[in-house]
Amino acid sequence: MDQLRRIDLNLLLALHALLTERHVTRAAIRLHRSQPAVSHALAQLREHFDDPLLVRQGGTMTLTARAQALAQPLEDALANLEGLLSTPQFDATQARRRFRLSLSDYAARIILPPVLRHVRRVAPGIDLAVSQASREAMVAQLLDGELDLALGVFPELPQGITAQSLFADRFVSVADHQTLPATGKLSLSQWLARPHVLVATRPDAFDEIDRALASQGQRRHIALALPHWSAAVEVVKDTDLILTVARRALAPLPAHGGLCEFVPPLPLDSIDYRQAWHSRKQGDAGHRWLRETVLACCQPEV
Repeated sequence: MDQLRRIDLNLLLALHALLTERHVTRAAIRLHRSQPAVSHALAQLREHFDDPLLVRQGGTMTLTARAQALAQPLEDALANLEGLLSTPQFDATQARRRFRLSLSDYAARIILPPVLRHVRRVAPGIDLAVSQASREAMVAQLLDGELDLALGVFPELPQGITAQSLFADRFVSVADHQTLPATGKLSLSQWLARPHVLVATRPDAFDEIDRALASQGQRRHIALALPHWSAAVEVVKDTDLILTVARRALAPLPAHGGLCEFVPPLPLDSIDYRQAWHSRKQGDAGHRWLRETVLACCQPEV
């Protein structure tokens, strides 16, 4: 508490803007303050923390180690403070609000139906706007405030983005049964000799499968890259193609006829499917309701 008494809380807002923008003028625009006022705030912050915080390198401003260490705790503290000062009540039955989500057709098939059934039953005034994008684009849209929630596999996330695990999945390979040996399995050399289907929003994507292969000095031949999970299953029929995807992306294979599912002949980590949001949304009661709804709808009993 003694430290709080020694600093103007407005300086913390200035510090957040400076660490985010890494530019005094842009921070001033963000804060709706004059450039000299923000420069003065930076001088006060440097004195308080006994650190330059921002240093010029090659014509640009970069964060010192001390500033980098401050960035995430400051982001969390401001988000918690905003939540403390905002009205916490959220009545889903009466709310009128539109949430922006981004997810693949894989997640749309698995998650969206139970979520939408719950929303229509409990919160008919809530609207959902769903888009699809690459992982990188989803993270950028979260940072820019263009999305409320992104669902996907996020191996790495930048400062300011919070994520929560929804469920785990595993990779399986699928091929036309006529192209497989009697065992229904392939060795790694046989698997690599076959053409593969890549499901990704970008045709040049380098996914978890390719990273696992690269760690062994191997690579697969991508004969088809497309962004549609359901179509990917259909194109495998009556071809020599191999498709390796998340198990829950597949409908029961008898419905597809002639396809055989088998374990990929290389070690692959399980898939941690998560929901991600900007920490500025942490204290938003409506956003918390949305996150809790999505999580609940991903549980086995729902």
